[in-house]
Amino acid sequence: MTDVMYKQIADDLRSAIATGRLRPGQDVPTEGELAARWNTSRGPIRNALAALRMEGLIETTRGRPGRVIERRAPQAVDVSIPFTKWARQNGAIPGADTQQVGLRRSTAEQAAALGIGEGDRVVEVLRLRTLDGRPTMVERLTYIEQVGRHLFDVDLDTVSITEFLESRGWKSAEVDHEIDAVAADTTDAALLDLAVGAPILRLRRVSRDPDGLTIESSDDRYRSDIVRFTVSASGRRQDGAHFIRSVGA
Repeated sequence: MTDVMYKQIADDLRSAIATGRLRPGQDVPTEGELAARWNTSRGPIRNALAALRMEGLIETTRGRPGRVIERRAPQAVDVSIPFTKWARQNGAIPGADTQQVGLRRSTAEQAAALGIGEGDRVVEVLRLRTLDGRPTMVERLTYIEQVGRHLFDVDLDTVSITEFLESRGWKSAEVDHEIDAVAADTTDAALLDLAVGAPILRLRRVSRDPDGLTIESSDDRYRSDIVRFTVSASGRRQDGAHFIRSVGA
């Protein structure tokens, strides 16, 4: 019953924020006020406030009520340019926190995406990207070996990987993108400061060099309350294939 109660309280507060009844910068009702309103103890109230804090909707400070977070309007992502460049163009400070980088044997899925043999070596990168210090996107990058080995020569927290690889002669000439929504897994949740299962936006990308060699396959996962995607296109590729397709048809 307690779990149901805190979810109802969180839903009510979430709706108040979404509809503007609680505006950015405005205080959330105190624990005492909420407990009286819902005729409950403070336990469910604290759980509800913690859930909203995890979602990035409110901030709390010891000794004062929670406050609705003031956030800038979401910025559209141009998927054709690197995250670092896009962030700077929008007046934000991009950051990177590399979690893992290593040489691995490719899985069947990675091999299919990169056009290599299963078990061939690839370089994998797991990196958190931030905007103005706020966790925004988790990158899961996979490169063919001859491209990815360059990444061991640089501090990945200090560079745009796309721009760095271009400086080493590996430029993407053709990029395919696929956008969908997924539930945050344990890694996404921990890095993006979300609850496990929270909805996030996923952008999968396959990049090829001017000779048509597939050099990268990536899986980028964005907080949907910070970033949105805007697509402007004819709806068809040059080869006549549809950009928009059904899933599982």
